[in-house]
Parts: sequence; C-alpha cells; structure tokens
Amino acid sequence: MSRNTFERFSRRQVLAGGAALISSPALALDASEHTAQEAAESAAQAPAYDPLRPPPEPEPPVQRNISAFRAKSWTPYFDNLRNGAILVDIDSRALHYWSQDESTYKLFPSSVPLSDDLTRRGRTKIVRKVEGPSWAPTPNMRKRNPEWPAYIPPGPDNPLGSHALYLSWKYYRIHGTHDTRKIGRKSSNGCIGLYNEHIAELFSLAKVGTQVLLI
Repeated sequence: MSRNTFERFSRRQVLAGGAALISSPALALDASEHTAQEAAESAAQAPAYDPLRPPPEPEPPVQRNISAFRAKSWTPYFDNLRNGAILVDIDSRALHYWSQDESTYKLFPSSVPLSDDLTRRGRTKIVRKVEGPSWAPTPNMRKRNPEWPAYIPPGPDNPLGSHALYLSWKYYRIHGTHDTRKIGRKSSNGCIGLYNEHIAELFSLAKVGTQVLLI
C-alpha cells in the first residue's frame, strides 16, 4: 500500500467514526440518563443524617499525626506500671497500652474530642468496665442537642459501641464506636473512641484500677 493510499484510508476511518457518533445521539443520551439514574439511586441509598453519629467535618491536614503515631516508651509518663497503664495522645490521636509486667504493648488509632473546650487532659484511672454499655447524654449535651434521645440501650445504635471503660472523671470514657468514620478524627464530645475490635482487645487487657493519662 502506497503512503497516499494509506493516508486516504486513515482519513476515511476518522470520518466514518465521527459520522457514527453524530448519527447516534440516542446512545450518548442514554448513557447520560443512565449515569444520572445511578447517582440518584446512590443518593437514595445514603444513610440519613444521625445527630449522634454525624459525618466527620473536613479537617485541615494534621502534619503531626502520621509522624507522631509511633511506639512510645512508658517511662516518661508513668512512675510504674502497677495495674497497667494507658496513655492517650490527643494530638496524634493514638492510644497506648502497657501491661503491668511489660509483656504486652498495644497501639491503637483513636477518635478525640471535637474541640479544646471538650478536651480534658491529665491523670485518671479506670473505675468500671461494661460490655454492651447503654448510653445517656449528659445535661450539657442535652442543652446543645435537645433533639437527642434521653437514653439509648445497648446495640448497634449505641454511641459507645461494644465495650466501655469508665474513667474516674464523670462522663468520660474510653469506648468503642459503630461509626468507623470517627476514628482518627476530632469527632467526640469528650470521650476517646476506638474501633470495636480494638476496644474489645483493650477491654480484655485493662482492669479496674489501670492508670490513664491523657496528654
């Protein structure tokens, strides 16, 4: 085949392909309608807004988060490991656990309070352990969100997830969550949240009397 013949053949291919597209607007319209229908169905299937489990708001990048999410030594934070120790690093959104005999060390990603005024730092301890906890909003939560229910029993709608470790500070807990979007974010009203599988593991390790430090 000569070069001129090849060029004429190529031009015919391009023109034929363009004509096919122009002569088939129904195909393009059908594809557009199909895409719109899929989007509508996806929106219809999206979960409704739940004030107890709101979708996390966009946050600015946390430059310290990745670099700070690393193993730590307990010695700068505790005098001893009697009854085990839990360190919650709010800035890096991580929870560290050491057993009393130092044979077990765990590092879990966590959720942290939404704002500084909801954040409490300092030393406390575990005073109660509950598997399948119920939940009731605090008086301040009811003032801010009067539409919230006064009580939620244990189950998939409970904001405390599958397990809860109650601290000596009133209303403060380390607990699970059924809303996994919260982990790694500022998303709580003051408590520290873990994935349900992680709180179940921590629940089995920690005991009443385990010391807790939030920094």
